Amino acid sequence: MKKIITLVFVSALGGLLTLGGYKFFVENDTQLLSVDQSSDYPVFVPTNNSNSINVSKVATPDFVNAAEKSLDAVVHVKNTSVISSPTTMQDLFYGRQSQHAQVGTGSGVVISPTGYIVTNNHVIKNANEISITLNNNKSYIAELIGTDETTDIALLKIETDEDLPFMAFGDSDNAKVGEWVLAVGNPFNLTSTVTAGIISAKARDLSGQNMQSFIQTDAAVNPGNSGGALVNTNGDLIGINTAISSQTGSYIGYSFAVPSNIARKIVNDIMEYGNVQNGILGVVGGALNSAAAKELGTDITEGFYVSDVQEDTGADKAGIKEGDIIKKIDKVKIHKFSDLTGYLKTKSPDDVVNVTLLRDGDEEVMPVTLLKPTSYTLPTIGLIKNPSEKDLKRYNSEYGVKISELDENYKSNWIRSGVEEGSIITRINGKKLYNVEDAQTAIKTRRYNEPLQIEVINKNGEKVVYNFR
Repeated sequence: MKKIITLVFVSALGGLLTLGGYKFFVENDTQLLSVDQSSDYPVFVPTNNSNSINVSKVATPDFVNAAEKSLDAVVHVKNTSVISSPTTMQDLFYGRQSQHAQVGTGSGVVISPTGYIVTNNHVIKNANEISITLNNNKSYIAELIGTDETTDIALLKIETDEDLPFMAFGDSDNAKVGEWVLAVGNPFNLTSTVTAGIISAKARDLSGQNMQSFIQTDAAVNPGNSGGALVNTNGDLIGINTAISSQTGSYIGYSFAVPSNIARKIVNDIMEYGNVQNGILGVVGGALNSAAAKELGTDITEGFYVSDVQEDTGADKAGIKEGDIIKKIDKVKIHKFSDLTGYLKTKSPDDVVNVTLLRDGDEEVMPVTLLKPTSYTLPTIGLIKNPSEKDLKRYNSEYGVKISELDENYKSNWIRSGVEEGSIITRINGKKLYNVEDAQTAIKTRRYNEPLQIEVINKNGEKVVYNFR
């Protein structure tokens, strides 16, 4: 009995000790933790399941229709030219000149069912023979209708017994940066090749002389694609693929196309006039940026700053003045110089454009009639201009163009020959000159390796012919 009582007592004492330990150690800690509030907010990612995207319903671009419209209208262009080979000892001994054929390839786009084809000037330059192969493998010899070296556009014609699949020009002004496009052509002689990308930029100038206004894309373009089609997802022709930017000679992510609006205008001029009819605004200046704006004392950093207005041009007659800032022509915003030059290349003499400009902080809109160029820089001579009746009478001539400024590199030689600023050039390669455009045409249509022959009336009233190679 005594052992039982002792056992119960020990058990009770153990329970009391256990309870007391819990109260003292565990419960007190728990109470402290329950009131110890953290200053850090919990980390979590908010979600909204109701707005989750249904991947199966996402619209993806469909290029099939555009490719089907384009493939049969894009052709393979082969340029065969004859070039001189390095002279060997045998050639010297027999007094002969060694020559061989050189073949270059590119692409072209059929733009009419009757066989007119647009390509790049550099694809067919110096060609002795131009061969066209259609997508159905039929081949034809093409006639060169005309070229424009400035825009790198050429027009060809083939004769067929049946209508050809063709592409109509789209409106490149409506093309948007970020829009999907296809490049269709024949890279590396791989015929009927289609690549896809987006428009990366517009009005891109690669020359640094504000002479170009390309559409830039990241669609893969390689040697052989030149002259091929740049089309949108509707299958509209919005450009002629022309160049790549590369340190290796192959595609590295940048390709460039002549906008369709420029190409269409060049083609129409060649068909109608045989040469390109350019309409000029008549302003001199440059694009604004932060540095230029600071120097000019303006806070406007976009637009074209007019530093001079050429006499008797459309801009002069419309009242545009030095210091005006051109912000827009028609609906085209002018951010840089190539925006301005690119749009004007789509216009012709006598076209009227609405010029939106800033003058003394106020916005004005002026209608300007574009005129034909009145000046041109002639190789080895210098700047020439259309003459007045007084200029022609002074040299007793019924036609010609006036030398306005002699080329500094040749000025002393010309003066020693009796040719001075104001002298009249009457012919180039036998062709009479009545205006600056005649001189431009004579230079552009000169055959490869043909000497440049210039007839000038010198200060003594004598007609002298100079030959240049």
